[in-house]
Amino acid sequence: MSNPSPVSNESIPPSSPETEPQRTRRVVRSIKGPAQFLSFWVAIALPFVHLPLLAQGLGDPTVTLTFGVLLVANVFALYAGHGYDS
Repeated sequence: MSNPSPVSNESIPPSSPETEPQRTRRVVRSIKGPAQFLSFWVAIALPFVHLPLLAQGLGDPTVTLTFGVLLVANVFALYAGHGYDS
C-alpha cells in the first residue's frame, strides 16, 4: 500500500489558457500604436490631395463626391490619430 502524497493536486489550480477578453485586449494593444501612427500621418497627407481637387473646382459631381469622401476620411484619420506621440 502506498501512502498518499503530502501535496494534493486540488491545491494547485489548473493552468488555464488565456481567456478571450485577455486575448482581445492584447491584440488591441498591439494594433493601437501602429494604427495611431498611420492615422496621424494620413491626416497630415490628405489635405495635399484636397488641394488639386479644389483647384480643379467642385462643379463635377464626381469630383465633389471624391472631395467629400476624402474629407470624411481626413476627419476619421484626425480622430483616430489624435493621441499619437503625445
